[in-house]
Amino acid sequence: MSHSWVRALSTRTKHYGAGILHKSISSSSGCRCSPFSKVNNENNPLFKVSFKSLFNNANIIHGNTLIHPDLKCYLLAPRWHFYRGYGSVVQQKMPEFVSGSGEDVSSSDLEQLVFCSDDGGPDKKVKVVYEKPIDFTKIDTNLLPTVIIIGRPNVGKSALYNRLIRRREALVYNTPADHVTRDIREGIAKLGDLRFKVLDSAGLETEATSGSILQRTTSMTANVLARTQFAVFLIDVRAGLHPLDLDVGKWFRKHAPGIKPIVAMNKSESLCDGVGSISDAADEALMLGFGDPIAISAETGLGMAALRDALQPLIEDYMLQVLNSNSDQDSGYAPSHVDDVAGEVDESKLPLQLAIIGRPNVGKSTLLNTLLQEERVLVGPEVGLTRDSVRTQFQHEGRTVYLVDTAGWLQRTGLEKGPSSLSVMQSRKNLMRAQVVALVLDAEEIVKARRSMTHAEVVIARRAVEEGRGLVVIVNKMDLLKGKRNSTSIDKVMEAVPLEIQTVIPQITGIPVVFTSALEGRGRIAVMRQVIDTYEKWCTRLSTSRLNRWLRKIMSRHSWKDQAAQPKIKYFTQVKARPPTFVAFTNGKTQLSDTDIRFLTKSLKEDFDLGGIPIRIMQRCAPRKVGGNSSKSTSSKGRMAERFLSDKRSSDV
Repeated sequence: MSHSWVRALSTRTKHYGAGILHKSISSSSGCRCSPFSKVNNENNPLFKVSFKSLFNNANIIHGNTLIHPDLKCYLLAPRWHFYRGYGSVVQQKMPEFVSGSGEDVSSSDLEQLVFCSDDGGPDKKVKVVYEKPIDFTKIDTNLLPTVIIIGRPNVGKSALYNRLIRRREALVYNTPADHVTRDIREGIAKLGDLRFKVLDSAGLETEATSGSILQRTTSMTANVLARTQFAVFLIDVRAGLHPLDLDVGKWFRKHAPGIKPIVAMNKSESLCDGVGSISDAADEALMLGFGDPIAISAETGLGMAALRDALQPLIEDYMLQVLNSNSDQDSGYAPSHVDDVAGEVDESKLPLQLAIIGRPNVGKSTLLNTLLQEERVLVGPEVGLTRDSVRTQFQHEGRTVYLVDTAGWLQRTGLEKGPSSLSVMQSRKNLMRAQVVALVLDAEEIVKARRSMTHAEVVIARRAVEEGRGLVVIVNKMDLLKGKRNSTSIDKVMEAVPLEIQTVIPQITGIPVVFTSALEGRGRIAVMRQVIDTYEKWCTRLSTSRLNRWLRKIMSRHSWKDQAAQPKIKYFTQVKARPPTFVAFTNGKTQLSDTDIRFLTKSLKEDFDLGGIPIRIMQRCAPRKVGGNSSKSTSSKGRMAERFLSDKRSSDV
């Protein structure tokens, strides 16, 4: 009499390994996959099996992997359920693979198993059902939900954003008469074990004048709400429930009716000493109609655990829907056992860090929107409109590009204070982090001033060269030179700008210059082509053998004044890329002159097409192979003995 029974295997206390031997019936489809789902009813009661009762007919058990002669593929899920009589296996005797504890494994600890028979092909998709808890560190960041921080101006939204991403990226400044944040900033929040995208928005004023900066920032926030899943409504607990908070609540219900925000009372550390003050503020915040508020402090970190507890069930439920909607088991969820790819990584294929830098009101933000092909940052005729350095990510021809729009570069003086001074410091930091710098010039200003670059722009370019960054010059607003009067101006600008740039920045030859009109969208492809080409040159690596062949070639073709004037270079090698750095090993204490280094640098750029990037050449003395006098005498005696021995042998012959 056959029995319907199942043997389970579990090698860890967290129920990570389990499996079933089930020989599927052959059918015309070729592969029959059998999912086991959770069923709780009287006809199919859950039962227990002994931990020592293991698989029959198993060839190999290795970790969480079981290879059976009749099965081609199967999947082990961390937790799965089954019921009696679902799979039939012929009962046979087998040795115990695991000895020790005889603890029972309940089928309530198990959840789902899907496997295919030997007739199936390897391309069959396997569906995985995910359950809580979720390891957010293994999930693709593109699948993470988005949480936006909203509220009236000056309630601490940027401070909370910095607290969530654990970095000081957003500008924070106490300006009651002005608003610091004007653009949408995006980052990855790390709140305990939770991971999600967080957006820092500008302060909302629903009654702002049409066409004003506040009205445009409010419209941009409304557009961003369409791609967000959750929201945190921030209020200032010290000021109480402000009338603007009620207006923001009405505005939010109108533009995002499907999102219920979490109300957070910021700056609560000032009310911790008072008795009953927090509860009174919470009762007042209930007037917003979004549920019980949470007392937090973005400055000190107070209440972050309560905010995590409020967000966790919402984010986990959303991620379960996203992950379970995927039929492919590898999409979006990276397995923990995947090893890193062996071998060297091509540095030119790594993500590209691009910073757009220039003077105020030259069209940097418009250029960023053109490259992204969306209204990502605020643009307008106002000078100094951009304050925060906005960092965005996009894909261009399969390559990840991190694009940073910086505030207008100004010469910092002692009189400058407040957000403008902080913006200049932030722009300089982004210049240090960038790999390629795009310097934007104004074509109309070039025609009026009859020079390509002002002193501030020359300072920016030289700073980028000194930091070892690739440089691309973009001449924007070429559309303003259209017309009969300016027909000759376009040709003059396109001819004079590259020559003048080479004159004022002699450290780099062959700097690429691109002429664009960001407002009309012209030149977008040319800009990205030059940026990627400069980045690939910046990551260039040359072999030592190739460099030494090149060195002999240029030494022979160059006409030196005399033999003593020729640099005594023993060999030449590259020690690093990004930017390319070379070392010239010389004989003895010989030092290369500045003329020799300029000659080598120019020859490298011409022969290996390395224009537009800085090249660094260092010099070192080549080490001597012979150690001391004793070794010299020993080696000389050995050579003498060998010579005498060879003469004696020749005489005998």
